[in-house]
Amino acid sequence: MTTRAWWLVGLNILIPGSAQLLAGSRRLGRFAVSTTFVLWGLIVVAVLMLLIRRELLVTIVTNSIALTVLQVLLLAYALLWIVLTFDTLRLVKLVRVTSAAPFIAALAIVGLVVSSGVALYGSFSAGSARSALGSIFAGQELKPPADGRYNVLLLGGDAGADRTGLRPDSITVASVDAETGATTLIGIPRNLENVPFSKGSPLYGPFPHGYDCGDQCLIDYLYTYGQEHPKLYPDAEAAGSSPGIEAMRDAAEGATGLTIQYFALVDMQGFSDLIDALGGVTVTVPERLAYGPVTSTKPYGYFEAGKQKMDGASALWYARSRFQGNDFERMERQRQLQQAVLAEFTPQVVLTKFQAIADAGKQVLSTDIPAAALGHFVDLAELARTTPITTLELAPPEYSGADFDKIHAAVKAAVAPKPAK
Repeated sequence: MTTRAWWLVGLNILIPGSAQLLAGSRRLGRFAVSTTFVLWGLIVVAVLMLLIRRELLVTIVTNSIALTVLQVLLLAYALLWIVLTFDTLRLVKLVRVTSAAPFIAALAIVGLVVSSGVALYGSFSAGSARSALGSIFAGQELKPPADGRYNVLLLGGDAGADRTGLRPDSITVASVDAETGATTLIGIPRNLENVPFSKGSPLYGPFPHGYDCGDQCLIDYLYTYGQEHPKLYPDAEAAGSSPGIEAMRDAAEGATGLTIQYFALVDMQGFSDLIDALGGVTVTVPERLAYGPVTSTKPYGYFEAGKQKMDGASALWYARSRFQGNDFERMERQRQLQQAVLAEFTPQVVLTKFQAIADAGKQVLSTDIPAAALGHFVDLAELARTTPITTLELAPPEYSGADFDKIHAAVKAAVAPKPAK
């Protein structure tokens, strides 16, 4: 009976349902073994797709219907394994087993916890993913690359309890090669003046000569202007955007000369939550940096020169501090952090910390990138993560709002395909 018990419990772990085929209900056993082979088959197909057609796999698992089906199937598998394990223990007849009974029972329970636990975690994660995708990726329109590139406007919002409304604290255009993933981050100063608009822009009417009223017409004010004039962009909300964001998109296009297909708005305080969800980021601080509010007479502390592991709160200070510094130095640090965050998005980190990342994403991120485009964008993100990222800061004294022809030429050169070495 002891040998029989070990075999039945072991078979239940290796091939759920086989114990029932040998010593119990063959009908239940056939059903369970069939579902086990189906599960193994799906896993094999998923692994092959990951190796061969990863974009297609990501497209499938980011579809809300597919995620719902996956969630239900994993939950059903978890419940089936619970039934099979307790039925196997019944078939074992532990009361007739020798002193090995506690160890046999423990093995069965460990197998149950591992198998059902993994399935329940997968079911829970599928539900979280579906919720996060529905909350974040509101766009519907698949837009083609422009001149072989996807250009995404990245806005860091400064909304908070002590602020009225929102103005973009950080403005970046990420220009990504649609084939290679080669990425250029173009930093736009939030106090850029005289931004021009194309004749097709709704802002060309009120500002035919550009946003040219001096320091009362800085580029980041256009978010508020758009929000206060929603009739300029009547279709923005339906497209998963807002009038303020569309005004910033038109401004960024005018400033860089690029066609911007998508945007992503990240709340800067929430940026810290995302970094914490990733487990922190590693940043190389070029020189000792004091941090604290610009109005303070003494710094709150210092970032020492060298490689630093930063949590969300520290990273936020590093990105935003203007103590004994200026906006343009802060722009460089923000671009440095963007690259550090991208480097942390490895498949291993996402898999092990998926729930925290999904929860943080729902709270801090909005974008008009449609879920249907995620397969291709995930592939590009993986390529970008392993490819050196170039940066271009459109900051004085090299660049100013008085010479947009020079700025456009510099942007065109920065995003041009690099010759193969």
